Order: sequence, then C-alpha cells, then structure tokens
Amino acid sequence: MSDDIRPSLGLRPVINVSGTMTSLGASIVVPEAIEAMTKILPQFVEINDLQRKASAVIARLTGGEAGFVTASCSAGITLAVAGAITGNNLLAIEKLPDVAPEKNEVLVQMGHVVSYGAPVDQSIRLGGGKVVLVGQATSTHRFHMEQAITDKTAAAVYVVSHHVVDYGLLNLKEFVEIAHAKGVPVIVDAASEYDLRIFLEQGADIVLYSGHKFLGGPTSGIVAGAKELVRHAFLQNMGVGRGMKVGKESIFGVMAALEAWETRDHEAVRERETGNLQLWKRTLEGRPGVTALIEPDPTNNPLDRMRVIISPQEAHITAWDMAAALRNGSPPIIVRDHEVEHHYFYLDPCNLHPGQETVVASRLAEEFDKARASNNIIATPIEDLSRHRFDGLLRWPD
Repeated sequence: MSDDIRPSLGLRPVINVSGTMTSLGASIVVPEAIEAMTKILPQFVEINDLQRKASAVIARLTGGEAGFVTASCSAGITLAVAGAITGNNLLAIEKLPDVAPEKNEVLVQMGHVVSYGAPVDQSIRLGGGKVVLVGQATSTHRFHMEQAITDKTAAAVYVVSHHVVDYGLLNLKEFVEIAHAKGVPVIVDAASEYDLRIFLEQGADIVLYSGHKFLGGPTSGIVAGAKELVRHAFLQNMGVGRGMKVGKESIFGVMAALEAWETRDHEAVRERETGNLQLWKRTLEGRPGVTALIEPDPTNNPLDRMRVIISPQEAHITAWDMAAALRNGSPPIIVRDHEVEHHYFYLDPCNLHPGQETVVASRLAEEFDKARASNNIIATPIEDLSRHRFDGLLRWPD
C-alpha cells in the first residue's frame, strides 16, 4: 500500500523538478527533523529557552554569535529590519510599523527588489523601514550607495537569489565595505543558499536562511549573526513578529535539520542528482528542436540543473506549452518556468524520491513525442501567461 497521503486528500501527486519552491512545499523534510518534531510535540517547553538552545546550534553552523528560528526567511527580513530600527526600545517595538523612529531608512539595490512570492521591499516596510532604492535595475555603482547613506539610514539589505539581476550591481564585499564605512549594518537575504557561513565571513551582520529549503527542515526561517542585532530582531516577537511566531516543533525541527546537515553525505547527494540529470539528457538527446544543457547554479550553490531549450518550429510546441503539458498530465511534473518566455525551462533534480527520475524521463518523452506528432505547432499566445496567471488564485477556494 502506498504511503502517499495526497490521493486521500484529493491532492494531485505532483513531482517537483522546479526546486525548493515554497509553493510546492519547499523540500522533502529530513527524517531527523520529522523525528525531532514528533518527540517534542506532546511536551510543554519554555519557548525562549528552546530558542536559546537553537541559538547555540545556529551559531555553530553559521559562525555567527547568535541566532533564532522564525516563520520564514521573509519574516526574518522584517524582524532584522525592525531590530535595526528599534534596537531594544520596547515602546518603539510595540508601535511598529506605522510609528517608526526617525532613523528608519533601509537601502536596497534596485536590481535586488524582486518577488519571491511577495516583494522584497514589502518585507522591509512591514518592519517599519522606509525603502531607499540604490542605483538602477541593472547598474549600481559605489557612488550610488555612498551618497544614499544618511544619518537616517538604519540598515542595508542585500539579496542573494537567482531572481536578482546578476550583473552590473555591487557584490556583497563592496556592499559591506561601503555600509560599514558609515556604520550601517548589512542584512543578507540568503533564503535558498547552501553555504551557511560564507555571507557572515564576507562581512554581513545578519544573514537570513530558509529552514525548509536545502536544510530539509519544517517551514521556517533562520536569523543568524551578531548577537546584539540578533537580540534586537528577536525582541520583535513582542511586536510585528508575533504573527510570525513558530512553535516548539519548528524550532526543534530546525535544530535537528541543522545537525543533520553537518553529517549529510553531500557528495552522495550530488552524485545522485548528477545521475538524474544524465538520464534526462539522454532522454532528450536527438529530439528535433530540443537542446538539453546541464548548467551550474547561478548563485554558486554546489548543484546543477538542466536547461531545456525548445525551438517551436522543430519541436512543434513552445516552452511554455510544454511546461503546461507536463504540469497538467499524469503524473503532474512541475518544472522551473520562471524564464519560459525565453523559450526554455529548467529541471531541478534536488527534490525527488527514488524512482521519480525515471517517471520524469518517461513524461518528457511522452509529451515531446505527442507534440512532434502534431500537424500544427502548439503555441498559446505568450500574453495569455500574464493575462491568466492569477485566475485560479483569484477564484480560491472555489
């Protein structure tokens, strides 16, 4: 009997080759975290003391002085910004976000104001920050940031993500150098990053990680860094952070996931993922209008993905229609289609159960064969993607 609970709930048994996406449940939770959550759920604990225990584990893994667990990386941005604005002023904490101290400006490069499901700048505003955009979307120079810092600057936020503009902007070391020269703390959003130490080593004051992506913990965010700044962020649980709280199971689950990360056989994981990519490459080789390229992660995580480039004239289908066919077929295959208007999508091998890689290969072959057999090119107008993107959400829960 299958242990897959989804059919009994009326949910589609999707296979995730999109990556660690929150909209799909982010990742497969590691057994150590599941066991830890199960053990602590029946017990009462003093949450702040449990967070102290988590702080020690987070500090050890990240190299920071302290840390805590919150609801998400997005929550971490808000809490870190709020902490930089209020410090330990308990009354100011209660009054956020509408009534913020005068020193509340938060710098962020324009090319970093992206959406991870919600806008980065909204997370800053929720913490009482007045967003100051630095540079242009594809160009930030030192003078842009140096001149943007004033006596009202509380913090500067740096985003590490495949969504951001990846050229023409200040790198983290430059960003930190300029900020620190004027006493401004740097907050790094590193939600989907694999390296838990590099950003603090490069000078960031606070780094925010997802607990439920590469770590394989429960849905959560991790705040790590300088003790005083982390403490000020933690105090926001008395204010705007109250709605971002996590339970004992999430805190303890993240602790277990972090400790499992230390002992994980990362090389074996990479080997398995490489095998999946090679299988898919063999499946797609020689197909008219299809090019399969294995490419490294754009933010230097130690993993590869497959870019599937489609020429509609030869393959008889567009990249976006192929993504839809895979998504709507049986079983549903969800690809990474963030840039599909450029005639490609990605296959990410990091979130598969054993055997699912062959199902993905079969579905790829099936859909490409079906399209190739079509007398006409399957080409939904690209404008329809934008026009209908939110139709289902706007009808929810119907």
